[in-house]
Amino acid sequence: MAKKHIHIIGGGLAGLSAAVSLSQRSDAQVILYESSPCLGGRARSFYDAQLDRTIDNGNHLILSGNEAVFKYLRMIDATNSLIGSGYPLFPFVDLEVGKRWDLLLSKGSFPWWLFFAKHRVPDFKFPELFALWKFLKADTQQTVADCLVNGQFARRLLKPFAVSALNTSCDAGSALLLGSVMRQSLMKGGKACIPYFPKEGLSETFVQPAISLISLQGGKIHTKSRLSELHVEEGKIDYFVMNNDKIEVGPDDSVILALNAHVAEQILGTVCPKVKVPNQFESILNLHYAVDPDLRVKGSIDKAKFVGVIGGISEWIFVKPGVISITVSAANRFMGCQPENLASLIWQEVKEVLSPVVETALPEEIPNHRLLWEKRASFVATVEQNHRRPSCYTPYHNLFLAGDWVATGLPATIEGAIRSGFGAAEAIFSSQPL
Repeated sequence: MAKKHIHIIGGGLAGLSAAVSLSQRSDAQVILYESSPCLGGRARSFYDAQLDRTIDNGNHLILSGNEAVFKYLRMIDATNSLIGSGYPLFPFVDLEVGKRWDLLLSKGSFPWWLFFAKHRVPDFKFPELFALWKFLKADTQQTVADCLVNGQFARRLLKPFAVSALNTSCDAGSALLLGSVMRQSLMKGGKACIPYFPKEGLSETFVQPAISLISLQGGKIHTKSRLSELHVEEGKIDYFVMNNDKIEVGPDDSVILALNAHVAEQILGTVCPKVKVPNQFESILNLHYAVDPDLRVKGSIDKAKFVGVIGGISEWIFVKPGVISITVSAANRFMGCQPENLASLIWQEVKEVLSPVVETALPEEIPNHRLLWEKRASFVATVEQNHRRPSCYTPYHNLFLAGDWVATGLPATIEGAIRSGFGAAEAIFSSQPL
């Protein structure tokens, strides 16, 4: 039986998940192209000679309720590459008042944790929970700020949760998108909110096992392959140009465009000018400090291996072997700051947060560090930008779209990227566009 050739352009998690899904089919031949030397996009790890450490280019928490993520990991046999406390446990520190607490959700669907002071957000009042109902009922025009109820529940949980999930400020972020995230996590109870992250690194969990599976199933992978043109003839893509080479697309073949939104808009503008794509972006700042590999922390932060920070520049601090990593979402607001000043200020916050729980003192002077600033980490998850998200279908029956910017119903997350890859793979073999 002749196989249908599927050309997947883009080797981030959207492209990889499409390739993994299609590799399961006996009637599909997968060819994956990536412009950089490495696959994984924003979800990869690499050895940093300056730190003498292997680090992730960004920190990503995976929740047990991320159904597409765990489906993907099962397909590539990588679920055992994750670690976590096994509990819906989230340690927090409020730097403004020096308060520490552990948010420990009930594993069942009923929120018993709200009735135990030691498990919930300190100083919150029950009327503040009305915000959850507002998010679940939010329309397409409301922002996160429109739905918040003033109080510590918003300040110490909903606001940091929103900024992390949307990578957008609460004043501009879409309440509809945050409500969608809530339905798949908090509203399902603690069993859907158990945090996990890669035991070794993002590449070791998400990328390398996928490459092995794709190759084992006969798929072909080409790195350092940059797309410069899609060509249309008689209502379909008949060829594309990769590194100045013309790649023919047969009559039964298909193309999945799994590029980032910025590049996809440029490519699509020449062949699908009516297809709107998000065109405003937010950055994410990640700081990695090299520390003693034998550094040990105590208490709930040791169990969780991370801590949320309120009232500082830092948002999440991850404690990994030999590395302390910090994530700052919606980081466009810090673009005018000197990187070394940021690194110094954030290290002071790290010491304030971790010094009470480390077994050996952290160095006073800022340690060797690496600042990674993803300038277009995601589209800005505003009401207007969410309206610009296309479906996976295009005007051409053999061209499909994938990426965390496609209309998945979720913000630009790993879950959304993988969901989009699965959706594009399924659409190729469906009879009609949705």
